[in-house]
Amino acid sequence: MSTNNSTPSKSTTRRRFVLAGSAAAVAAPSVVKAQGPTTMRWQSTWPAKDIFHEFALDYAKKVNDMTGGDLRIEVLPAGAVVPAFQLLDAVTKGVLDGGHGVVVYHYGRQNALALWGSGPAYGMDANMLLAWHKYGGGKELLDKIYKSIGANVVSFVYGPMPTQPLGWFQKPVTRLEDFKGLRFRTVGLSVDVFQSLGAAVTALPGGEIVAAMDRRVIDAAEFNNASSDRILGFADVAKTCMLQSYHQNAEQFEILFNKGRFDALPERIRAIIANAVEAASADMSWKAIDRYSQDYVALQQKDKVRFYKTPDSILQRQLQVFDDVARAKAKDNPIFKEIVESQLAFARRTVQWELDTVVNRRMAFNHYFGPKAKPPL
Repeated sequence: MSTNNSTPSKSTTRRRFVLAGSAAAVAAPSVVKAQGPTTMRWQSTWPAKDIFHEFALDYAKKVNDMTGGDLRIEVLPAGAVVPAFQLLDAVTKGVLDGGHGVVVYHYGRQNALALWGSGPAYGMDANMLLAWHKYGGGKELLDKIYKSIGANVVSFVYGPMPTQPLGWFQKPVTRLEDFKGLRFRTVGLSVDVFQSLGAAVTALPGGEIVAAMDRRVIDAAEFNNASSDRILGFADVAKTCMLQSYHQNAEQFEILFNKGRFDALPERIRAIIANAVEAASADMSWKAIDRYSQDYVALQQKDKVRFYKTPDSILQRQLQVFDDVARAKAKDNPIFKEIVESQLAFARRTVQWELDTVVNRRMAFNHYFGPKAKPPL
């Protein structure tokens, strides 16, 4: 048998080279050029020292941590880029990538947006209003409004706020006549409610209220809670705070993303953002219980503030006036009417369930801490 010792042809050599190269390509790990993190510049509608800005930072940190730094959100305080009431426009136009505020602050664009925070919420508390938003059709209605006004945003509503005080005054409010001619700060549908009660109302963002009271531009004001009010200095300009009100019985925060920026994110990051909203919502509500109660004590003991319960006659009148305001706006605004009807249907079922189910905590409090309480141990 003969042996072929001839040199391989050019075609054979080329074929072996291609096969070897293919095998090497399969065996060798692929090299992907690393991409840097996505960064977003946000602004809140709150002063840097306010606990609300802290809540915004808390949410950003959760996202930054959960994405392993693949998305980095930087949150600036109110006024760093735009005034607080201009947040929605700034995010829509891409001046900001996102922001943290409240839906009610967009009231000037569409008055139906105030129904996410102004008014009695038909007896619902803030968690129930959030339940309506997520499971009762509220989210779809909010998206419908934003589309109608050309807001190019993705909105996440979160963070239940406890009932807000009637406000800070120079003396206790004991009768409806005390509102006549009173120069008062509030926002949203509460503007209409307090005007109907006889007040001269001014809408101001949180960071401008105390200065306006100090300069006597306004006589009285409401903002939100013991911690924010103490940090912002309300006790420096008034020593009387009236607790309990229906003007903002239930409200929540809003996280906004520019829609183009949000949609461009990987699906994994978008999922983290959505789940971080719910984690932040729970954490915010727990932190609020701890901090608000501490500052409630400090306002009384250190700052010598006197707290009074708003008289029932004023609370009842608020409900009547709110209904008048809502009827008038629903008559001229179909989506306002649609939202009210949706909230009423959800509230009828859920508030009845809660009232029938949840035991009276006042009785338990008096048992353990009232004047006739005995040490339980």
